[in-house]
Amino acid sequence: MTQRRGAENAEAAEGNANVLSERIIGAAVEVHRHLGPGLLESIYEECLARELTLRGLEHGRQVPWTASYKGLLLTEPYRVDLLVAGRRPG
Repeated sequence: MTQRRGAENAEAAEGNANVLSERIIGAAVEVHRHLGPGLLESIYEECLARELTLRGLEHGRQVPWTASYKGLLLTEPYRVDLLVAGRRPG
């Protein structure tokens, strides 16, 4: 019974991640429809942040992130362009 609940929880979490991904992709497509190609990344970032706000998605811009690789802490400071719903990359 416990294993089944664990599997159900994993499926629910995956479903939530899929819904979130669909909402983020939809926001990015909307920005691209309005702006088209060829602009600076910073313009797309700012407009996508606005679109995420309009869609009620909590996010942060240029969020510091410490990366690691197989136990090695990378010392180069990184920034995530847009962090949506507090989910860190990788």
